[in-house]
Amino acid sequence: MELLDHQEFRRQGHMVIDMMADYYRDVEKYPVRSQVEPGYLRRRLPEDAPDQPEAIETILQDVQKHIVPGLTHWQSPNYFGYFPSSGSIAGFLGEIMSTGFNVVGFNWMSSPAATELESIVMDWLGKMLNLPESFLFSGDGGGVLHGTTCEAILCTIVASRDKALSRVGLGRDSISKLVVYSSDQTHCALQKAAQIAGIHPNNVRVIPTTKSTDFALSPHSLRSAIVSDVEAGMIPLYLCATVGTTSSTAVDPVAALCDVTKDYDIWVHVDAAYAGSACICPEFRHFIDGVEGANSFSLNAHKWFFTNLDCCCLWTKDPTALIKALSTNPEYLKNAATNSKQVVDYKDWQIALSRRFRAMKLWLVLRSFGISKLRSFLRSHVEMAKHFEKLVTMDKRFEVVVPRNFATVCFRVSPSAIKHKVYNNGNGYQNGNGYQNGNGYQNGNGYQNGNGYQNGNGYQNGHGNGNGNGNGYQNGSHEKQLLLTNDNETVNDLNSRLLESINASGSLFMTHAVVGGTYTMRFAVGASLTEERHVDTAWKAIQQYADAVLSAS
Repeated sequence: MELLDHQEFRRQGHMVIDMMADYYRDVEKYPVRSQVEPGYLRRRLPEDAPDQPEAIETILQDVQKHIVPGLTHWQSPNYFGYFPSSGSIAGFLGEIMSTGFNVVGFNWMSSPAATELESIVMDWLGKMLNLPESFLFSGDGGGVLHGTTCEAILCTIVASRDKALSRVGLGRDSISKLVVYSSDQTHCALQKAAQIAGIHPNNVRVIPTTKSTDFALSPHSLRSAIVSDVEAGMIPLYLCATVGTTSSTAVDPVAALCDVTKDYDIWVHVDAAYAGSACICPEFRHFIDGVEGANSFSLNAHKWFFTNLDCCCLWTKDPTALIKALSTNPEYLKNAATNSKQVVDYKDWQIALSRRFRAMKLWLVLRSFGISKLRSFLRSHVEMAKHFEKLVTMDKRFEVVVPRNFATVCFRVSPSAIKHKVYNNGNGYQNGNGYQNGNGYQNGNGYQNGNGYQNGNGYQNGHGNGNGNGNGYQNGSHEKQLLLTNDNETVNDLNSRLLESINASGSLFMTHAVVGGTYTMRFAVGASLTEERHVDTAWKAIQQYADAVLSAS
């Protein structure tokens, strides 16, 4: 077989497409979370690569036999974990063309179409989001396609770092004074990017959030942190504000935060990796109000914009800052187009030199579906999440932990649904903690706020009867008592066990977060094949597993 014989490519390509079409047809039948054990694949495959060619038919059989069982099926309609990785026909075929052309578009000359299409689609999408003109190529800004948000944050931190050091007339040694700000809900990508950019971990300010603000970053808290740093001789550098946090889809108040940072010349990056896609819908656009005060903005089209991985969209008002921080110009890359200053060389907008033709798949998605259809898809996911939220609230054993902003519902089994098994002896000793529905709350030190004082050994004096059943008498029969509990550790543990039992079943897949000390299950709607019937089926499964876990607790 030749390396690129077009007829053989056609034959094998049809086979792969057929296999993937069958996969999408049947994906609902697979356990969503892989059921294999660590190291399973090494036990199945040979120790060495084959010496002689193998037929594509044999290889595809092994894919089905050995690889598919080891996949967690992100495209399953029963996948509700993390955030979606929503694919589409257009995204898939665009990826095929991007891979097929196999261009290495590091500068304009290396493939003019790759560069110019990227600039065009980034302006298209920026206009769909109603971004300020200053973020578009038509307004001295511009957009670039990266692989992930991690890259976008790293590039913007590096740009802000060099810009700040140049502005204040300090050398590289002053990098130890630069400070980066975030909330305790900000994605961990920020800390990794700051470390790579040379910012000391002690100079990353992680500002606590509270339930009172729905875990959004408080402008007052941010200002307090900045003032403290300025008084200590530090240099405030960078703020990462988030629209749609990973844990709970909280939304930082972009406008108010930018009002704070403008007094200190801080670079503001708005990370809307998940929720940014929804902002093409007018009813969600208000979540990024104030973005005109930011320096950069990013979203992941591979999350909730039906563009297959990887495709992170980054816009900046100041491309020059990126270029100054990231550009290289060795002799072997010099050319007349670059020298003319009339073209974009995207190698200078990213970490790596080489780059993929990502614009092809985003272009196909935008053209194949159009703005109206894309909005319709997004709205349908939000409606399904609303439906799930309603199902949760109808079952009094469950509660929604934080307000739903988009298509992710954070919920848990409520403390009121969890019952402790408590044994009482004839002397009035209670070997557990919790609410006694006859006499009030009993804590670990033996204080009872009902009718009397209970000492450290659990003996009650005064009028306290300690039987917990409201009848005023406790016998010595060691009978089992069921007492309500608000022990957060107990509640968190039960919800953790519930989630693991659900995921282990393979019937659906969810992930969790701990927000304000509360363990919460996250139900993220957004898989391209999900319909309302899948949401209903998932909820019935959750209820069934909850029945089992609660009855065993």
